[in-house]
Amino acid sequence: MTTAKFITFEGIDGAGKSTHLSFVADLLRQRKKTVVVTREPGGTSLGEALRTILLHEKMHLETEALLMFAARREHIAQVIAPALERDDWVISDRFTDATFAYQGGGRKLDLKKLEILEQWVHPHLQPDLTLLFDVPLDVARARLDATRTLDKFEQEKADFFAATRAEYLRRAAEFPERFRIIDSTQTIAAIQEQLCNILAGLDH
Repeated sequence: MTTAKFITFEGIDGAGKSTHLSFVADLLRQRKKTVVVTREPGGTSLGEALRTILLHEKMHLETEALLMFAARREHIAQVIAPALERDDWVISDRFTDATFAYQGGGRKLDLKKLEILEQWVHPHLQPDLTLLFDVPLDVARARLDATRTLDKFEQEKADFFAATRAEYLRRAAEFPERFRIIDSTQTIAAIQEQLCNILAGLDH
């Protein structure tokens, strides 16, 4: 029986989730877990190619959602499922909740269409734990590095991110058994302490 876990990191751009991903991976490795760290869109050579297109090319909303799930299907087949079968722990920077939040919440795509794609692409796979890093919009925007080129999502207006954040919180309320909401306005030390406590409860 596998004891591996699938952990996803979620949050709007600027929420600070990436800051803590390596911390969680290192913490698990200290506990003698073999850890695979990956991301979406991406994680495979095809996924990374699609990531470049998705983050920078304009396209029809449904095309965007379909490409997200195409990259995800390959990601599951090539990375996530094999790792879990090996009893490795998987940490992914974003997964399907991000598609509901960005394409569903932010872009207003019918959530029923996303639910159909979710059931098609991974009907029997859900994260064991989803860490949602939540911050007010003004804090998130201030954190984005003004010195780099923003991708097409990061360039969106405040109302887009308000809707994206709202959908994340709706998903968290719908699936409380796997979501843990992290107040990402806390200090890094306080967040890391919270993460340690959450992971201690998961590793049983």
